[in-house]
Amino acid sequence: MRLPIALAVLLLAGPAAAEPQVYRLDGLPRGESLSIRAEPDPGAEVVGEIRGRALVFGCTNETPSRTTWCRVKVGQTLGWARRRYLAPE
Repeated sequence: MRLPIALAVLLLAGPAAAEPQVYRLDGLPRGESLSIRAEPDPGAEVVGEIRGRALVFGCTNETPSRTTWCRVKVGQTLGWARRRYLAPE
């Protein structure tokens, strides 16, 4: 999967580009996974999923929906996930 240039810039730019931290799923029903999306938008393309843990590069609520999203990486998949379902490890 090729990473869109805009997402690569967002992952590398700004104060949220600090050391990634490990987060785990929290608040989803047992056995459910969390979608990783191409953009911080619930209607954006799903590019992967989180089933256990993910590296989080930073979170923002400066989105059109004012919902907090985090930049995440699971394996080779980079994208955005809802903060409300992630808890620090």
